[in-house]
Amino acid sequence: MDLQLQDQHVLITGGSKGIGLACALGFLREGARVSLVSRDLQNLQQGQQSLLAAFPQAEGRVSLHAADLKNPASAVAALDAAEQTFGPVDVLVNSAGAARRTPPDELTPASWHDAMDAKYFTYIHMIDPVVKRMGTRGRGAIVNVIGQGGKVASPVHMAGGAANAALMLVSAGMAAAYAAKGVRVNAVNPGLTLTARLQEGMKADAKLQGIDTDEALERATARLPLGRIATPEEVANTVLFLASPKASYVTGAIVAMDGAVTPMI
Repeated sequence: MDLQLQDQHVLITGGSKGIGLACALGFLREGARVSLVSRDLQNLQQGQQSLLAAFPQAEGRVSLHAADLKNPASAVAALDAAEQTFGPVDVLVNSAGAARRTPPDELTPASWHDAMDAKYFTYIHMIDPVVKRMGTRGRGAIVNVIGQGGKVASPVHMAGGAANAALMLVSAGMAAAYAAKGVRVNAVNPGLTLTARLQEGMKADAKLQGIDTDEALERATARLPLGRIATPEEVANTVLFLASPKASYVTGAIVAMDGAVTPMI
């Protein structure tokens, strides 16, 4: 299916690895130009190399911008640099930041602040300038990769889950606020996904249950109705659709991608 993304400028935060990098590859294969934003330039360069190895036609269609998105000025500087390179951003995909999973007895006030800084504000600091520019131009699409932990309270993910829940509200609210200005905003909530972050979550679960990490992973997988953990590419496919003109009447949607482990409406 042609998703009509040819020559679109897609900015992806957290684009150096995991789901963000998988999204980048998907957009490049659809003919888009991609700006990757992440804290570490070396990680960005490694991500770019992997993209070019997988899809050599991406040469010249990837730009890299190192930025600490906890800092709003740094986020705007990265956005300005990306738009100077490839023009106005047509699509924003937020996949940056992750709150540390922490057993409940180890939570402190600082843990809650850190979670909001790591996950909530890294998104807000890019959403705010981008959605306003899109609204002025009268077009654009934003997809926030958030996480199912914002809907289902986990003992080891309360602080991060609170940040996720807040981002879901922002996504729905921004969709309503900017629909009349031609901007669509949607969110995807992955469950367990085969990324580097999975191991951190399994360590926290294992500690809480008094088992080893391998057993924690086996138990978590056994609970999945689909019988397996999602791949980053599967999440990326949903992101691409929501970002594309094929989803032109989809906005304010919060899409669950946890393999039906939590049946809910």
